[in-house]
Amino acid sequence: LTAVQPEGTVTDIFSAAQEYARRGVPLVVLAGKEYGTGSSRDWAAKGPHLLGVRAVIAESFERIHRSNLVGMGVLPLQFCEGQSAKSLGLSGQEVFEITGLAGPLNAGELPRHVTVNAGNLEFQAIVRIDTPKEADYFRHGGILPYVLRQLAGLL
Repeated sequence: LTAVQPEGTVTDIFSAAQEYARRGVPLVVLAGKEYGTGSSRDWAAKGPHLLGVRAVIAESFERIHRSNLVGMGVLPLQFCEGQSAKSLGLSGQEVFEITGLAGPLNAGELPRHVTVNAGNLEFQAIVRIDTPKEADYFRHGGILPYVLRQLAGLL
């Protein structure tokens, strides 16, 4: 169960995701260490994407899961060393704004850090798009849109 913000109505995660989608609100996941470990990797990235998750901010990622998130168009961000949702006092009820990612996403130009505003708190997070190909996938919204544009001759 989860609480839909700002009114605090408690409902199941799927219903909350549908409500946020109706409102046009993209979602952010706050996570701990080794996010994605032990998951059915491919679906573990598809599920959040289908629920409207557009970014995951974690202490660290399971290697393949991080890459799968990028492949689904979900932005993997990592807390800076020594930081976590707990140490920053994040509850998950904040409104998040991620800035500093606009512009070219070529690997050499990719910002290594973005600024995250969460309520009254501002902090830096590390962008975990680690390869030039991942930058291509993310820029196009994931692997499937990338391949479709390639097939259509739009790349």
